Amino acid sequence: MIQVVNSKNEKIKEVNLLEGFEVKDISLKLLHQTVVNKLASEREGNAYAKPRAEVDYSTRKLFKQKGTGRARAGSRKSPVRVGGGTVHGPLPRDYSYTLPKKLKKRALIDAANLKAGEGNIIVIDDFGLTGIKTKAMVEVLKNIGVNKSALILIGDKNEIIEKSAGNIPGVKVMNVRHPNVYDILNHEKVIIMEKDIALFREALKWN
Repeated sequence: MIQVVNSKNEKIKEVNLLEGFEVKDISLKLLHQTVVNKLASEREGNAYAKPRAEVDYSTRKLFKQKGTGRARAGSRKSPVRVGGGTVHGPLPRDYSYTLPKKLKKRALIDAANLKAGEGNIIVIDDFGLTGIKTKAMVEVLKNIGVNKSALILIGDKNEIIEKSAGNIPGVKVMNVRHPNVYDILNHEKVIIMEKDIALFREALKWN
């Protein structure tokens, strides 16, 4: 059971946030696989070194073939010369790969259970913000026990919450319908509004 609190951290009631999604054995290996997959998908892979064909030099022969006492040289583009093309250098590539949908869903459930077991999921009835005020949001987060970082999961687009939290270091606002294992684990606290609990449970479903 998780306590539902208000913006002043006053306890209102209790709620079983993970009803139907409780697990006893949390797979740290599965969580690791999912995090690596997320980071690989976001990796740009833009490293690039020009091969011989793309080095911008003249193709004229540097000096005559015979009679100089030097090794035969045909082009400045040769990889053995300074400024020449690179042999087997890095080229743009896509590092992303897919994981089975059920595997990712199970990892999400494990991450939620891990955070809940640590006491790091906060259910709040309302932030009580009347306007876009970063200072007010900082005060609310301080009241409910956020000391380092927090992931705020909201259902509907809320400009007041999004912009009030936008400039706070370590705080991220995300749609509760699309949570991911990396962001849940990467933030100390996960904050969910009481009215969005059903949407969060929906996001945890296998199908």
